[in-house]
Amino acid sequence: MSIGQILFNLFAVFTLVTAAGVVLNKNAVNAAMCLLLSLVGVAGLFVGLHAYLLAFLLLLVYAGAIVALFLFIVMLLDARGDARPTLHKLPIVARVMAIGLIFSGVVSFAQRGRLVSPDLTGTVALGASLKLYAYQLFTTYLLPVQILGFLLLIAMLGVIVLSKKFEGMEDIK
Repeated sequence: MSIGQILFNLFAVFTLVTAAGVVLNKNAVNAAMCLLLSLVGVAGLFVGLHAYLLAFLLLLVYAGAIVALFLFIVMLLDARGDARPTLHKLPIVARVMAIGLIFSGVVSFAQRGRLVSPDLTGTVALGASLKLYAYQLFTTYLLPVQILGFLLLIAMLGVIVLSKKFEGMEDIK
């Protein structure tokens, strides 16, 4: 095994374990921290693929901004992990179906064998230059990026307003 394969396996296992921590944690702050570590693992996989810009953007945007926003909202709302609700028949059926679908996907993938990688020696890497990314960001995708930023701002303001406790509102509940 080469060092690249060992690093890939380590980052893949690290990402899977921390992603499971996101799902299985009762505490929302711990789940957000596991999400941060999971994103770091995915960034490590991107670095292994020599996609340094994607790794940097993933850490900057998701780990730096989105996880910080999650933590801000969780701490603002003072969310606590409550007791787990009782299991009803429909969620149990949905879980069994989901596990069955995942199992059938793994079995079908194992029966087909490994995927054949295409020959990429003669292909030109499109979008490999930072200048092209910047040009597309500030021309083609400027409006969608601005709209997304505006929607995130509205969502953050909505959470702040909904979590604020007003005087005299205790009687209404």
